[in-house]
Amino acid sequence: MDSRGRRCPLPIIDLARAFASLVPGATIALWADDPAAGPDVAAWCRLRGQELVTVRALPGGGEEFVIRRLA
Repeated sequence: MDSRGRRCPLPIIDLARAFASLVPGATIALWADDPAAGPDVAAWCRLRGQELVTVRALPGGGEEFVIRRLA
């Protein structure tokens, strides 16, 4: 899901909405270029008991966050 160009808290809202349709074990990728996205995604995963699988830089800026639904 591409949330580049959207500022906090919109990438987290996008993630939460899309996450609701995932079954346990599935993953979702969030692309965001807001500097607050990294700490926000990590905190969201920690608070909701989900797994932040990887974070990688995107060509042209921003980061990709891959999150696995655990429950």
